[in-house]
Amino acid sequence: MMNQIQLPKLLLHQHLKPNHKPLTLFFFFFSSSSSSSEQQQNTVTKAVSILTNQRSKSRWNTLHSLFPTTINPIDFSQITLHLNNKPHLALRFFQWTKSKSLCHHNLASYSTIIHILARGRLYSHAYSTIRTALNQNDDEHCRFEPSSTPLKLFEILVNSYRECGSAPFVFDLLIEACLQSRKIEASVEISRMLLSRGISPKVMTLNSLISRVCRKFGVDLGYEIYREFFRLDEEKCEILKRGSGFRVVNPNVHTFNTLMLCCYQNGLVDRVEEIWSEMCEMNCNPNAYSYSLLMSAFCERDRLEDCEKLWEEMRKKEIEPDVVSYNTMIGGFCKISDVGRAEEFFREMGLVGIDATVSTYEHLVKGYCNIEDVDSAVLVYKDMIRKDFRPDVLTLDMVVRLLCDKGRVEEAIEFFRSGVGKFDLVPKEKSYVALIKGLCVEGRMDEGLKLQAEMVGKGFEPNSEIYEAFIDGYIRQGNHEKAEALRKEMLQTPSAATTEQ
Repeated sequence: MMNQIQLPKLLLHQHLKPNHKPLTLFFFFFSSSSSSSEQQQNTVTKAVSILTNQRSKSRWNTLHSLFPTTINPIDFSQITLHLNNKPHLALRFFQWTKSKSLCHHNLASYSTIIHILARGRLYSHAYSTIRTALNQNDDEHCRFEPSSTPLKLFEILVNSYRECGSAPFVFDLLIEACLQSRKIEASVEISRMLLSRGISPKVMTLNSLISRVCRKFGVDLGYEIYREFFRLDEEKCEILKRGSGFRVVNPNVHTFNTLMLCCYQNGLVDRVEEIWSEMCEMNCNPNAYSYSLLMSAFCERDRLEDCEKLWEEMRKKEIEPDVVSYNTMIGGFCKISDVGRAEEFFREMGLVGIDATVSTYEHLVKGYCNIEDVDSAVLVYKDMIRKDFRPDVLTLDMVVRLLCDKGRVEEAIEFFRSGVGKFDLVPKEKSYVALIKGLCVEGRMDEGLKLQAEMVGKGFEPNSEIYEAFIDGYIRQGNHEKAEALRKEMLQTPSAATTEQ
């Protein structure tokens, strides 16, 4: 469906052999020389006893007397392993070592507590600990570049997984943490290494990954990642058939919605329809948001008849349109100036109990401005303000210019001042031009000059339209001398001369 592309070097697929050599671990194996002595074993045993048997008030003071200055990361991991069925206690122990600066945690000790928290289903704490670990650069123990931290942490988590009795979603948390830290290449590589081991991240995780890849590297690469990670290529399917029990995760509706949204946001509206077709071919049922995305693509091409067919299809499938669906239809009809049809969807929206959003009102205001129905545009605009919605500057600009065109300059100024003062909007140059021209037509030259000074203060240079408005205004007042002076000034002003040409 889409042409094959050359992937960036960092994201090129690298097959890992099953016997891929693991990294050296530096933590809790009891054969380690740093913790094999009887004395240190006794210390670990005492620490576990203090944590599990003493009351919380005396526990931490007693523990501090056992470790007055520092706790070796290896000892921390051994102690924490004994707390594998007490995740909350393990978390408090970890937090205590951090607050007292007693342990210089490395990736191995972080891995231990991450696994224990995951085992105990303490999702948010496991996630935040992963985020902390990703910021570590443990030169003493691991000696690696900061950019390779996610891959090192992944390898240690893999090799300590069984010993800690962890949960599979720990790797999903790692991928999500990498994505949030903008380590997208690492997220891709970790996902590939999981797949090479016969483990698939959750579909929700893969969807997040595809979305981030699309945003950073483009839709083409996001689509390639989608094909690769959901094992959709024929060659990979054959490999799976020969494999042993690999569980294939299928894309869901959110996967396709992610791809369609990325295509739409990048102006690739034809590809939205292609992704939709692929979704249907894979027997994945679209939801209301899926329909909204395809309808938005059709609206971009003014294909409103196709939009209405999709709307009827939703009804037949008993998929209830949401606010996005209604806004899409309203915006589409307003764009082609069929505001009457847009109003029908607006009324239906209210009848079914869906509250209008600022986008709903802005679509209608712009629609009425397109057909120059100034009264309806003003009415909808005021209704939007009463509902405490903040208009965008383009909506304000359209209303101001339409009012000026209809000779309602004073009303336009009120709207203008309200938008600037109440909503802190930065007006467009066209708004200033329309207002100044309107004031000059009414002979309010002094007010026009003040507004023109304000316009210059906002960084807009006078253009030929501004000069001509003042020249015409002074001529109507009989002040030909001032009009001639302005005409000469206009010819000497680069911005005005350029505009005139």
